[in-house]
Order: sequence, then structure tokens, then C-alpha cells
Amino acid sequence: MKAVIKTFVLVAGLISLSACSSWVYRIDIPQGNFLEQKDIDKLRVAMTKEQVKYVLGSPVADNAFDNNTWHYFYALKGGRGANFEKQLIVEFKDDKLQDIKGDFDKSAEFNTPLDI
Repeated sequence: MKAVIKTFVLVAGLISLSACSSWVYRIDIPQGNFLEQKDIDKLRVAMTKEQVKYVLGSPVADNAFDNNTWHYFYALKGGRGANFEKQLIVEFKDDKLQDIKGDFDKSAEFNTPLDI
């Protein structure tokens, strides 16, 4: 009979500990380049790679086969399961900015070079 009581107390204790797991703090894990729309609005066609790197920072992933495409990626894994992702693909031709694609909007002035 004492073994049954000990087992019951042990099981009850484990159940109460598992209920406390919602109290545990879980950190958010950010990875990549955090970009905002105001940063993307600074980009203009025909900018050099150095100018783009100055505005956006270094890309997350270098493409070993195509040096004219840069990938900017940001992911936030929330501690409670709320996830957030954004990406931007920057394309160059002859070392000048040609186009951008991804989760950001092009500015109205994107097609106007800085020289004008």
C-alpha cells in the first residue's frame, strides 16, 4: 500500500512540474540581416556594390556560383512560437544594381539613378 501512495505522490509531483513549464522564459532568436523599408527606399538603380553594402550591410549568404546576386534574409523565431521571416534578393549587372525582389516594396525613385 505504501508503494502505491509513493507512486501516486510521484506522479502528482511530475504533473505539477509539467504545468510549471509555461512559466519558463523562452528567448526570441533573431538570425540574419534586419532590414526596414526605409533602408530599401535608399536603393537606386545603377548603385555600385559598395554603395549597396553601405546601405544594407553585408548579405547573409554569398552565392558561390553567381556573384551578381545577393541574398538578405531575416528570421525571428519567437520563444512562444511566433515566427517572422523577410527576404530581399539584390541583383547586379556589370557591378551595378539592376533589380531587387522579395518582401519589400521598391521605392518610386528606384529607377532614377543617383547621378541625376
